[in-house]
Amino acid sequence: MRLMKQVDLSERQIEYWWRRRRAQDKPTTLVKFCETSWRCIYYTYSFIFGSIVMWDKPWLWDIKQCWYGYPHQSVTNDIWWYYMISMAFYWSLTASQFYDVKRKDFWQMFAHHMITILLMALSWVCNLHRVGSLVLLVHDCADIFLESAKLTKYAQYQKVCDTIFAIFTVVWIVTRLMLYPRIIYSSSVEAPQILPMFPAYYIFNTLLILLLVLHICWTYLIVQIAVKAIKSGQMEGDVRSSSSEEISDSSENSRPVLTNGGTPKKQPSKNGTTAAVAAANSVSASPKKKQ
Repeated sequence: MRLMKQVDLSERQIEYWWRRRRAQDKPTTLVKFCETSWRCIYYTYSFIFGSIVMWDKPWLWDIKQCWYGYPHQSVTNDIWWYYMISMAFYWSLTASQFYDVKRKDFWQMFAHHMITILLMALSWVCNLHRVGSLVLLVHDCADIFLESAKLTKYAQYQKVCDTIFAIFTVVWIVTRLMLYPRIIYSSSVEAPQILPMFPAYYIFNTLLILLLVLHICWTYLIVQIAVKAIKSGQMEGDVRSSSSEEISDSSENSRPVLTNGGTPKKQPSKNGTTAAVAAANSVSASPKKKQ
């Protein structure tokens, strides 16, 4: 209201100016595409490398092998590299999160990265690398499809995005809500029957359970997206997008156009301009059209 008096503009014109100004701080589609491409390449490499490393390990096929002979379990070179590269990646995610695209689940993701790093560090120090490597392998699989769905969304291949997102949803539920709880069951029920407990074990197991709680929260977000997609026929909306990002997207589609008399007139919204599709993670938006 003060600006209206100072610059002699209508309230609608001032609101439009503020929205355009906020939109200038948004990352471009190319920036988000490159950011997502990097993560997609890493998760693909990590899952393939982890599968090769873990294929001949007995604890991949029998989780109880994680506890037999503990703590006298040697670390092979391939497991060492798998751990070090994964930890370096999660440290980089923790640092870059403050500069990447902001989402509604910023603090959940930050907590996820910190819990993951603490889990890896604690499992390495306490020689629990066997169960730690299982957790890493289970988590990398679904992220490949998540990042791939984002890429196809940015490239405006909507049908491909929908297909990949459906695959991602299934893989997520199988790995994060079925296989991962099996690991927690082994660490919570089977491990105490095989070896004596120690203080660090309780911290380790608590962090595993906290990670599962985060997975349940993200599963709720994914289900929301899936329900909306079924109703609308395509992936629309992003439950992870920040409020400012949503405002700037919507304002670009309904921005006022000044007529000759200076009266703002609402411009009709254009189809196909969507925000980002999400998940934990989730699938991000297609680029808005330039006005």
